[in-house]
Amino acid sequence: MYVNSPDSTSDLTARVIPCLDVAYGRVVKGTNFKQLLDMGDPVELAQMYEQQGADELIFLDIKASVDKQQSALDMVYQVATHLSIPFAVGGGIKTLDDVHLFFHAGADKVTLNTMAVEKPELIDQISSQYGSQSIVVAIDVNHEADGELAIYTHGGSKRVDVDYQQWVNEVVDRGAGEILLTAMHKDGTGSGFDTDLLAQFGADFPVQVIASGGAKGPQDFLDAIKAGADAVLAAGLFHRGEYTVGQIKEFLIENNIKIRK
Repeated sequence: MYVNSPDSTSDLTARVIPCLDVAYGRVVKGTNFKQLLDMGDPVELAQMYEQQGADELIFLDIKASVDKQQSALDMVYQVATHLSIPFAVGGGIKTLDDVHLFFHAGADKVTLNTMAVEKPELIDQISSQYGSQSIVVAIDVNHEADGELAIYTHGGSKRVDVDYQQWVNEVVDRGAGEILLTAMHKDGTGSGFDTDLLAQFGADFPVQVIASGGAKGPQDFLDAIKAGADAVLAAGLFHRGEYTVGQIKEFLIENNIKIRK
């Protein structure tokens, strides 16, 4: 809604972003963050998505730990060597030094989730040192059985005592350039993005919002953008070859969404 609002004077366009969840150097995909299946080599998939017209990519190392960071850095370097579109990387980032290593390896942005919650001042530090455009804060939110919106960290495995709305506001105040909003209750289900959540942001929300979780087909992307998403992220339907990025974009263009061809 921010970039596609009728009242917007922005030259920005909506973006389609394939997400590559990486575990131990391979791209994986699951349902509700579980039951992971091998989907291929990250560099090969990155090149394929660029050829299909992806606006950018996000790599999330969902099994990241300190002793695995070197392999993640090697992957980032290989991706940067073969890719010309922007990409973000997340997972295992704990300090400003870690951020520097990933940028030095070739990443355009970093994505924080667990450490944003545990060490929120890191958002301020990254934004101050590298600019707000360099940091994406990922918010994994689950619609609980009692109707509450709960925040999770550690790859969706740990619920934390953080108020959802307050956290969204704090992330913006601390200097995040984008919010990657993953509706965990939608992830891998093919039931569409959570448009109700997206609609809460409104056209005047100060940072861009990337919708994640639940895509099954082109209509879901359109619904998410109309609800308020500035960018739409998906994994499974791209990895399985059900749709190409180009097919999604053609559908959006046919429905009068401003997007890069």
